[in-house]
Amino acid sequence: MSPESNPERPIPIVELGVAEAYDLLSHRFGVRDLPPLEAIENEDWGRDSLLSRFLDLSPADLAAAGLTWDEEPFDRAPLDRPD
Repeated sequence: MSPESNPERPIPIVELGVAEAYDLLSHRFGVRDLPPLEAIENEDWGRDSLLSRFLDLSPADLAAAGLTWDEEPFDRAPLDRPD
């Protein structure tokens, strides 16, 4: 699920896998102080740690990479809430 695969629909960061998040952080955003991928790829804390690193990035940088913190799919209308 590469953000470049559908540039019209930003990818929610929480949908990224460990390897994908690692690749984006290290290659797209130049983050260098990440632990080795092999050490974190099968650990729940590793994914959480990687995703938290996106908090250090500006919304503009995330948008330029096709990413968003918004978890609501763009192809679905919001649910009506009862009054």
